[in-house]
Amino acid sequence: MQTPAYQIRQNIPTKKQLVDYHRQGLIIEEGVGYRQTVVIRSYEVGSDKTATLESIRNLLQETALNHVWVSGLLNNGFGATHEMMKNDLIRVVSRMQVQVDRYPIWGEIMEIGTWVGAPGKNGMRRDWLIRSQATGHVFACATSTWVMMNQKTRRLSKMPEEVMAEISPWFIEKQAIQEDVPEKISKLDSKAKYVNSNLKRIDLNMNQHVNNVKYVRWMLETIPDLFLESHKLSSIILEYRRECGGSNIVQSLCESDEDGILNSGLKQNNDMSPLNRFSLASEIMEGNGLLGSLDNVPLRYTHLLQTRGETKNEEIVRVKDHMEEKAI
Repeated sequence: MQTPAYQIRQNIPTKKQLVDYHRQGLIIEEGVGYRQTVVIRSYEVGSDKTATLESIRNLLQETALNHVWVSGLLNNGFGATHEMMKNDLIRVVSRMQVQVDRYPIWGEIMEIGTWVGAPGKNGMRRDWLIRSQATGHVFACATSTWVMMNQKTRRLSKMPEEVMAEISPWFIEKQAIQEDVPEKISKLDSKAKYVNSNLKRIDLNMNQHVNNVKYVRWMLETIPDLFLESHKLSSIILEYRRECGGSNIVQSLCESDEDGILNSGLKQNNDMSPLNRFSLASEIMEGNGLLGSLDNVPLRYTHLLQTRGETKNEEIVRVKDHMEEKAI
């Protein structure tokens, strides 16, 4: 039987590799963790020359996939192992938390370490640490929970014993972020400000659903540009409720957790035509100096992304974030 051309081009390892020369990665943590060296590219930074949150999330995802790659467990699915593919299973994220102390700048060399653990019977945990190669300072850390989904029925599935047996030797009992009691995120109502986004084919990944990194970009569209120029996102928690397909219209809702601070500067315009980020920003700036009233005050926002249907809306992800003023 002839090997498919795409497999020849990918050259997926069939056994563990201690060093991944092409991706500047290597196996660590007594043979089960992974660390990769990355350089922050020009297309990964914003106008302030620092990496965007979306770029950081992409780097975390890529490092995780490369970890599965060098482990010898990767099949031809998007991060799926051999036993997962046999059972028509893919992995989907159910919860993710990212904490950022400092955003790397363009051209900075970073080391991203990642490892997996077991949060329960039917899932797995993956954590990351992003460090400066020059100083060793931890710029960011992240943790996530992943569950199994049947690729054909698109329903969540229990993890088969053979899948657990395949990945459990890679588990490490340590956490990048300690969560004694996970924070619950409340659902926003229809009074929250919103932005509508039409999905594009480029938003879909190899598993034919919207990549979880895309949600961050849609979420940030509800926060005005001028505010983001003076503040940075220091932490974010995402609770994923359901997958999102290419035919959906996504509605991004946002509300400040500060009592009356955001709402007092906003007009209730949810009956107007779909907003874009510029019209929303202008609405906020009409609120008599919103930015001036928030000097040195960290802000927390609650977000809700949902698909907009004819009869009802379906939740995709709930988000809680924390904004802080940028240092001068």
